[in-house]
Amino acid sequence: MTKSVHQGQLESPVVDSIPALLNEAGVPTTEMSTVKGAARVLSVDSRFWAKAAAVMAENYVRWAAVWGEHASPDVLVKAVFAARDGHVLLCTSVQETGGALPSQTPFFPAANRPERTLQDMFGIRFADHPDQRRWLRHLAWSEDQFPLRKEFPLAGTPQRDTPPDCEYTFIPAEGEGLYEIPVGPVHAGIIEPGHFRFSAMGEDILNLEQHLGYVHKGIEKCAEGRDVQGLLRLAARVSGDSTVTHSWAACQACENAVGLTVPDRALAIRAILSERERIANHMGDIGACCNDVGFAFALVQFGRLRELWQRDSATVFGHRFMMDVVTVGGVTRDISPEHVALLQKAIVQLRKELNELIPMLCEYPSLQDRFRTTGILSPHVARTIGALGYVARASHEGWDMRRDAAYAPYQGVTVTVPTCKDGDTACRVRVRADELFVSLDLLDHFLSTLPAGKINAPFQPPQTACCGLGLVEGWRGETIAYVHLDKNGTVARYFPRDASWLNWPALEALIGGVIVPDFPLCNKSVNGSYSGHDV
Repeated sequence: MTKSVHQGQLESPVVDSIPALLNEAGVPTTEMSTVKGAARVLSVDSRFWAKAAAVMAENYVRWAAVWGEHASPDVLVKAVFAARDGHVLLCTSVQETGGALPSQTPFFPAANRPERTLQDMFGIRFADHPDQRRWLRHLAWSEDQFPLRKEFPLAGTPQRDTPPDCEYTFIPAEGEGLYEIPVGPVHAGIIEPGHFRFSAMGEDILNLEQHLGYVHKGIEKCAEGRDVQGLLRLAARVSGDSTVTHSWAACQACENAVGLTVPDRALAIRAILSERERIANHMGDIGACCNDVGFAFALVQFGRLRELWQRDSATVFGHRFMMDVVTVGGVTRDISPEHVALLQKAIVQLRKELNELIPMLCEYPSLQDRFRTTGILSPHVARTIGALGYVARASHEGWDMRRDAAYAPYQGVTVTVPTCKDGDTACRVRVRADELFVSLDLLDHFLSTLPAGKINAPFQPPQTACCGLGLVEGWRGETIAYVHLDKNGTVARYFPRDASWLNWPALEALIGGVIVPDFPLCNKSVNGSYSGHDV
C-alpha cells in the first residue's frame, strides 16, 4: 500500500478493505452481525489479537477503544478501530479464570490505560503489557475483586475507611538538579481531582505523569438492570459538559440495537443541541485559556457570551446544559417557530461579536507571545497517541465523524473541518475559534430547514437480546457508546468512551520543555474531562 507524506488517519484504508488486509497478513477473521451500528464487526481468535493490531497500525488505522463484557466462563473483549471512512469493531474472547490476551499497547500507545482498566475491572491479564500497574482500582477494592464481573454487587464491599492510595509508583526523577513537583489530586477551586507528577529542572518541565480515576463513579455497573430511559439519565451525566454528546451516543446504540428509526425532525434537533453544546464549551475554553496568561478581558467577554448562549438554551430546552433532552427514539422537546426565531437571532448576534473578538485575540501580540510555541504536540505524536477533536486538528489530524463517517442528519450538509499544523496552544485555541463559525453555519442550516413531523418514535422491547454501537462527534471529539439489551429491553452492559481517554495522554506528550508556570495554560488548552474518564 502506498503511503502519503502525511500518513494520517485519512490516508488509511477504507473500512471495506480491512478484512482482506487482515486475511492477507495471516489474521483470519469472521464477519459478524451481533453488534448493530455503523461499524463493520469482525471476530478474531485471541491468538491473533496483537497481530491484528500490528496490521492496523502499519496501515495508519487509528485505535479508538476497548472494553469487556462478562459472559461466564468467558470475558468478551471488543476493540474499535477507525479507518478512513468509518469504524471496525474487532471481537474476541478470553477465559475469565487465568485467561490472557496479547497486548495491543506496543502498536497503539492509546491502548495502555484502557487495557490496564480491563485488568482492574475484569481480571483479564495482558502478559506482555509494558506497564503492569493498576489504573482505576485506587485500593477501593481488593486485587482479587473485579467490579464488572456479574457476581460483583453494585454496592461493592466497602470498607469503613479506604486505604490511602499512597503507594502508586510514579516514574522517579533521577539526575543532578532534577526534582519532582506533585500537584493534586485535590486542586484549588472546584475542579475534579487528578494527580500530576512533574519532573523538572529549574522552571523547565522534563516529564509529566498523570494518575486519574479518583472520582470513579461505577457508571458501567450502575447501568446494569436499568431500562433505556434510566440508562439515558445516567449517560447524560457521564460528563456534564458533554451531556448531549453522551446521550446521543447512548441513544444511537440503543436505536441501532433494536432497529428503531428516528424521525428526521428529531435528528435535526439533536444536531442543533450538539452544535450549541460545542459553541458553549469552546467559548468557555477560549476565555479560560486567555485568563491563564492574565488576559482577563477575554475571560469576561467569552464568559458573557457563553452565559447569554446558555440562557437561550434554558429558555428553549429547559436546561442550561440541555440535559435529558435527547432520548431513545428522538428528543423530549420540540422547537416552536418562536423559538426558532429566538435561536436565529442569537446566531446573528453571536457571529457579529465573534467577528470583532476573534481577530483581536489572534493579533494581540502579548497574548500570542504566550500561546505560540507553548505545548507543541507534533502531528506524528498526535497520530501515535490517537488524539481526537480540536487537540488532533491543531496538530493537522483532520478526522471529524460529521464529515468523514457521517451519520444522520450530517450526511446532507457540508462540514468544514478547521486544522492547523503547528500543534501549539495558539493552534488549539484557533481551531476552537474556527469551529465556532462552522457550528454557527450548521445551526443556520438546521434551523432554516427544520423538517416537519414527529420528534419521537416509540421504543419497543426487542423480544430477543441485542447489541448496538453508537458513534457521535462530540465537541471534544469522537465519542463511543456500546449497549447490550436483554429481551425485555433491560440494560445488560453499557460502555461509554469519552474523547478524554485519548486526549489526556496528549497533555503528557506536549508538556516536555514547557515551563512550570505554563502548565495551567497547556492543561486548559487540552481540557480533558476528569468525569468523562473516571466513569
